[in-house]
Amino acid sequence: MGTVTLGVSIAVPEPHGSLLQERRAGFGDAAAHAIPTHVTLVPPTEVDRDRLPEIEAHLAGVAADWLPFEIRLSGTGTFRPLSPVVFVTLAEGVAGCDRLQARLREEAGPLVRELQFPYHPHVTVAHGIAEEAMDRAYEELADYEAAWTCSSFALYEQGADGVWRKLYDYEFGGGRPVPAVPAQGGRPVPSSTS
Repeated sequence: MGTVTLGVSIAVPEPHGSLLQERRAGFGDAAAHAIPTHVTLVPPTEVDRDRLPEIEAHLAGVAADWLPFEIRLSGTGTFRPLSPVVFVTLAEGVAGCDRLQARLREEAGPLVRELQFPYHPHVTVAHGIAEEAMDRAYEELADYEAAWTCSSFALYEQGADGVWRKLYDYEFGGGRPVPAVPAQGGRPVPSSTS
C-alpha cells in the first residue's frame, strides 16, 4: 500500500502564521510556502499508509485527554552552528509542548521514534539559507511577540511535491478529528512584527 510522510504540529494561528511565513519567504527560504508556520511535536516520520487509522486513533485519544495551554512567542534563537536554523523562541508553553510530544511519541504508540536532536519547541523562520540572511532573520525578528491559547494540534502529510498539507485538527478535550484546510495560502501580509 506504500508509505506516507507525516508530521504532527501545533499550527501558529492567524495572523501570526501567515506573517511569519511571509517573513521566512522574504529571508530567501525557498521552503517557506511549503511548510505552514508551526511548532513541531512529531518531526517528519515515514509510516506505512495502512497504519493511518491506528495513528489517527492515537492522536484522537491523546487530544481527548489534553487541556489547552498558553503559548507565547518572544524573540529569536538559533541552532547554529550545529544546525542552520533561526527560530522564534517559545517564552511560554515549552513544558506543555514537551509533555505533549512525549505522549504522542510514547513507546507503546504508533509514532514512537528517536529524535535526531533533543526536543526544543520553536517556530522556524529561516533554514539552510545564506548566513547573511540567517543573521537578518535573527535580528529583524528579535522583538517579535505573539501569544495564544493552544487548544489543538494537527496531523500533516508531506506530498510528493514537498508541500506539507494539514489533514486533521485534533481539538483538546474532545479529540475528534476535524478535517482541515491549510490556513496559510501564501498571501502577502503586513511586514510589522507584532
